[in-house]
Amino acid sequence: NAMIAAYGQNGDINIIFELLRQMQLEGVAPDSITFVSVLSACARVASLTEGRMIHARIVANRYESDVLLGNSLVNMYGKCGSLQDARNVFERMPQRNVVSWTAMIAA
Repeated sequence: NAMIAAYGQNGDINIIFELLRQMQLEGVAPDSITFVSVLSACARVASLTEGRMIHARIVANRYESDVLLGNSLVNMYGKCGSLQDARNVFERMPQRNVVSWTAMIAA
């Protein structure tokens, strides 16, 4: 997670996805913190395709009810210009906080 976060700070999406692949090969499952870091990097470089891929993995791993991940998804979709996706995630969030509302307003 630390490596992914560090590369995410620089927006190195290709390296981040390579690290995710290596994690899986070594039997280490990504957690919500991993996904937050990757979504942040996707938002930073407006990488909608990769963000959608991560969203699918979040759903597959049953993390979609995590408010932190929901906020990160809303933020990522907003920064990537996909306002409808941001709104869809926001509407489906079982729990919202001030960060959720701020992310949606900013989108």
